[in-house]
Amino acid sequence: MERQDYERLRWRCIRRALLELDITLTRFLDDGFDQLTEEEQAVFVDLVALEDHDLWYLISGKTECTDDEAHFAPVVEKLRKCSVRLAN
Repeated sequence: MERQDYERLRWRCIRRALLELDITLTRFLDDGFDQLTEEEQAVFVDLVALEDHDLWYLISGKTECTDDEAHFAPVVEKLRKCSVRLAN
């Protein structure tokens, strides 16, 4: 991912309505994003485009990925692990 695209993504991760998302997404971006495949990075970008509450419900486990969102599942699982690490 080019630097400008990465910085734009960082901005989208920081400017969320829910503090929990700000923290989880930016921590994941700093600690785990580079370890994702290009396909997973594209999925992460798509996830960040979701509405805040929908995204938080996926990350927190309140909802699961629908059949239409099945491609999100591996990245959501990594975000969940990051979120759990933050809580501990």
